[in-house]
Amino acid sequence: MALKKCNAVFEGGGVRGIGHVGAVCRLEKAGYEFVDTAGSSAGAMVAALLAAGYTGAELKKELEALDYMKFKGMDLPDYFGVVGKAFSLLISLGIYDTEYLEAWMEGLLAQKNIKNFDDLRKNGKKLKITASDLTEKRLLVFPDDLEEFGIQREAFSVAAAVRMSVSIPVFFEPVQWKDRHGKVHIIVDGGLLSNYPVWLLDDGEHLPKRPTFGFKFIDEEETCKCNICQAKANLVDYLKAIVSTCLDAVDHNHLIEGDFERTIRISTAVGFKEERHKINAVDFNISKKDSQALFENGWKAAEKFLNEWNFEGWKRRFR
Repeated sequence: MALKKCNAVFEGGGVRGIGHVGAVCRLEKAGYEFVDTAGSSAGAMVAALLAAGYTGAELKKELEALDYMKFKGMDLPDYFGVVGKAFSLLISLGIYDTEYLEAWMEGLLAQKNIKNFDDLRKNGKKLKITASDLTEKRLLVFPDDLEEFGIQREAFSVAAAVRMSVSIPVFFEPVQWKDRHGKVHIIVDGGLLSNYPVWLLDDGEHLPKRPTFGFKFIDEEETCKCNICQAKANLVDYLKAIVSTCLDAVDHNHLIEGDFERTIRISTAVGFKEERHKINAVDFNISKKDSQALFENGWKAAEKFLNEWNFEGWKRRFR
């Protein structure tokens, strides 16, 4: 079967990234090969690993073996309960560090001989990763915006860019960077400003030579339980609800005509009947069963999408 080339943009989704992988596996089964990729937060992780040469099956294996709780890197104060976490938040602007996450990404990328953006370029791959600059209240796109910080674009670490993109506010310590003028910038999760950057690989005007598919999570609010809705919701539930609301917000500013039709919409709901519930981006204690259910949601969403997708028809309608 001849491979069909495509681009892919992955929405941020925290621990729900396995849903993206399910959709990727279904597209690969249909004969698609990914060329240019982009993403925010957990979507940046999937985009980077695909650009490095991982297949969907390889990503599934890695994520199934991953203990998401290890992403919650703990400094000394974090071992002292709520008081310690509050101290970490005051001192470091985040409860957990992301050193383990960056090291995990570095290790996976190294297995494909990828370290920086130049390594990807040599392999004919383009990768775009978003992050949010709280200091300037603006969206950053890596590697494009690195020169503003006096950093050579292509030599920058892919794992470091992913680390910044996944730094969920409150939960993770932000990255603090100095620009060429010595001003400190606080960099956090790209999803805060653009969680679904499908626009990164398509200007919306020129006729594309290959399709760009978007991978996005959707809620089933009418069937899913949410902890913050319960009478005894605690502070952790409250913070998770705030962060999830920000990260799940629709990317109205950048969506263009035709984006809905090229989006693979993956349900965040898992379980059956009265046990059906929504998986939030920061549910780090997600069970293996729920993780597998998200993978299956991604597979089914991609299958439904493929039954309806027609690239030539899409171009006639929207280009």
